[in-house]
Amino acid sequence: MPPLYLLEPASPVPAWLPFAGVRPISELRAGAWRIRERWEGALDSDSTAIIGGHVVGFHEFDEPTVLASGPVDGPAVIAASWFAPSGTPPDLGTDTRRLVHDGTTVAWIVPAGSRWVGPDDDGPAAEIDGLLLHGAWDLITALEHFLVADCTDAVAQHHPKIPDHVMILGDPSDLVTLDAQVEPGVVFDVRPGPIVVEAGAEVRSGARIEGPCFIGPGARVLGGFIRHSVLGPRSVVRGEVSTSVFQGYANKAHDGFVGHSVLGHWVNLGAGTTTSNLKNTYGQVRLELPGGKIDTGRQFLGSLFGDHAKTAIGTMLSTGTVVGAGANLFGDSAPPRFVAPMSWGNTGGERMNEAGFLTVAERVLPRREVELTPARRAALEAMYRRVTG
Repeated sequence: MPPLYLLEPASPVPAWLPFAGVRPISELRAGAWRIRERWEGALDSDSTAIIGGHVVGFHEFDEPTVLASGPVDGPAVIAASWFAPSGTPPDLGTDTRRLVHDGTTVAWIVPAGSRWVGPDDDGPAAEIDGLLLHGAWDLITALEHFLVADCTDAVAQHHPKIPDHVMILGDPSDLVTLDAQVEPGVVFDVRPGPIVVEAGAEVRSGARIEGPCFIGPGARVLGGFIRHSVLGPRSVVRGEVSTSVFQGYANKAHDGFVGHSVLGHWVNLGAGTTTSNLKNTYGQVRLELPGGKIDTGRQFLGSLFGDHAKTAIGTMLSTGTVVGAGANLFGDSAPPRFVAPMSWGNTGGERMNEAGFLTVAERVLPRREVELTPARRAALEAMYRRVTG
């Protein structure tokens, strides 16, 4: 395959809050894997770059360079970050110029000698299987859509290794623990789906894990009931978690319920923080975002937490709450359903300044053995200015 480019939305659209302008959409997890990784798997190609003017300068770990929006010379494949492939390779012909899903173009194949200048619906197309993502809430839809298959594929690639003195409900071959530390007394229920515990992860006694579940490298489950969820690398979790995505490096080290929620990198939830994931009317959830309300089409939706967001102990969040990047929730009043980035307190009347935000990040990152390098600091400075500008 020719070089692969991931195309971000043309602007930081409200539907992708609280991640718009914070991190590329392609770096978010749709199921167990990031959208970029899903494209790389489907096309058997490593990514060359991400195209997205509103996240230029983003740097964290292993992501490709982010380029400003502009034309791309072939040979190249430009893939939409708002589409998550299933992993099944498309059937490409020599004259294929587009990949489509249910009539929507989601990738463009640019031959040598040609130039791609922007999305279009021109040229012969091939079908690709996957899921269109309409906004950040669809990361939960993707979890529901992909997680069983993602865990099944991972299990099939490894010989089952059963830890000593654990209880397995269902077929033991549906559990894989890859050099993970699993204490006696853990219950794994694989009847609803497989469970994968990656290398370096830790599951302590008193935890009950119900599949499908993917526990990433270095993640720690300190106890409680975890079901149908993805715990990204170096996340720490305790309490009750259902149908949620911890993108990575997030901290929920205490009791409290988190359901149908997405936690960005470096989120910290204080003890007893609880998300509501179902309206009292049992109706569909609408998000209250700048510019108006958006219908998600979902009955179950908890909270969407942007990177570096934090909550105080006992924080109670309404159904469909969006917490902006860097926001700190505390105070006597209930948080609103939209919390602006870098808010200081529940009322949203104050904002953390840039120096304060960077000081906290400098204290937090080393807790997961991550250094705040000059490149990471510059990326956080750029992110702060984007989301507060």
